[in-house]
Amino acid sequence: MYIPRAAAEVYFVAIIYEGIIIIIGSCLLLLIAIKYVKNRNYLILLLFLIILNLIIAIFFSWLSKVHILYSGIDYLQDDSVPDPLTPSSWILLRIAEFRFSFLFITIGIAISYVFKVKVFETGFKRPQEIIVIIYSCFTAFFSFFIYQKGNLLLDVLTYFFVFILMFIVYLPFMIRLFRSYKNTRSNIYRKAFLSLGVMSICAILALFCFLINSIYVFYGHPGFTLFYFLAYFFVLIGIFGVYFGYIYPNLEGD
Repeated sequence: MYIPRAAAEVYFVAIIYEGIIIIIGSCLLLLIAIKYVKNRNYLILLLFLIILNLIIAIFFSWLSKVHILYSGIDYLQDDSVPDPLTPSSWILLRIAEFRFSFLFITIGIAISYVFKVKVFETGFKRPQEIIVIIYSCFTAFFSFFIYQKGNLLLDVLTYFFVFILMFIVYLPFMIRLFRSYKNTRSNIYRKAFLSLGVMSICAILALFCFLINSIYVFYGHPGFTLFYFLAYFFVLIGIFGVYFGYIYPNLEGD
């Protein structure tokens, strides 16, 4: 199928943009892995797993655009072409519509909850833990299995449910981090709390931008609005912040 030149150019820009994000994120992920092997810090391991799931999610988003632009598969490139309902179409459509990305983001958020608990060593609070587990499972199930080709409302709902999960986990964490930043006098801990707080803000803002972008698409925009590019900007700021503000100084001081 022929893709209009303007649309192809935008997809190409998005492929390059996300490719750069993946390369930078993977380099930082490698540095985190090296630091963890050296110091065996459990919190660093959790951060590694969070960022790993994020990078995998971005990779599947990048792969979706590659498939749409270069695969030549008509049902991926044109919503009017029906789903052939084959095992390969089941997988490819979920790649093309970011369902694999949502799954790994959800896993990363769930690990973030464990990280939040371990940072302050307060232990798991049973009612809150149950809510996070149930809602994470619901979000993962909805994003991966509740799908209909060309149904943009389901796409918006998926973004919304993932954003709410991110909000539930990261907003209380962010508030606690900035309170700790204000109350501690240790420069090392202040820097660590601040960097994790910035990471939390960026995580929420990134999902919020993706949600707004999906609403634009729902109302007829071809996608890749300013919010799409801002979302990945926040992703990069969050990863850089947590590495240079928390991981690097924390481990260098060991």
